[in-house]
Amino acid sequence: MHCKTITLLLAVLTFANVAAQDGRHEAATTRQAAQAQAACHPWQGKRVGFIGDSMTDPKNNQADIPRKYWHYLQQMLAIEPYVYGKSGRQWDDVPRQAGLLASEHGDSVDAVIVFIGTNDFNAGVPIGRWYDETEDTVTAAVHGEKKTYTRKRRAYSVDASTLKGRINIAIMKLKTLFPDKQTVLLTPIHRAAATFGETNIQPDESWQNLCGEYFDAYVEAIKEAGNVWGIPVIDLNSLSGINPMVTAQQQFFHDKNTDLLHPGDKGQLRLAQTLVRQLSVLPVF
Repeated sequence: MHCKTITLLLAVLTFANVAAQDGRHEAATTRQAAQAQAACHPWQGKRVGFIGDSMTDPKNNQADIPRKYWHYLQQMLAIEPYVYGKSGRQWDDVPRQAGLLASEHGDSVDAVIVFIGTNDFNAGVPIGRWYDETEDTVTAAVHGEKKTYTRKRRAYSVDASTLKGRINIAIMKLKTLFPDKQTVLLTPIHRAAATFGETNIQPDESWQNLCGEYFDAYVEAIKEAGNVWGIPVIDLNSLSGINPMVTAQQQFFHDKNTDLLHPGDKGQLRLAQTLVRQLSVLPVF
């Protein structure tokens, strides 16, 4: 069905949904609208690898939050999710997860989504730098005769003890394993206090971490990676519209008393709804 026709159908179904009085009819109408929207979505039916931390890990808070954002994407877009996210992991684990995805699914993967970084902040991983700079000679002809010049040049930093070094290593791995696949980075969402035991107490984002950085420095680094590497970044930190530092929005998170780090069911749904719309402008090759 042509997307213009789909848009008209969505408008009709939305009107019918508002007008519907019967609950079953309303639910059916909503499902029809979602199916109509998915029919012209470039990610519809695609096989997508998910790399990340506890935000993605299907085992994290499984009893309380059985449906993660990728479950909702599966419902909305009929994607086939290959999930490798593991609780507590940082950017230095991305190459391992990417390697597993490649070894188990190979070229059958259509796209890869990477949602990680909040644990790098919590662990106090230094931000670092994107490039290491050296000085060398290079031959060039600049509107004249060929000459040898002494110039500075830069190379990607691969310092695995820093965030930017870790991101460089990870994206090089992703682009090597999946050179013709769409790969998308997601920024970490806002975070408030969480207590998971006497040895795992995480202050909210108003506090600096162990290396003296605020949380937004980690978000900004992932956004910068888009231009450093030529890779799409979806800024969930802003676009999701949820922030547990605002008391009224803590309803979107797991537990206002112990866990304002992980989104609850309402938060997971909102992440998915945001991603459906943001992914619609990114092709799957």
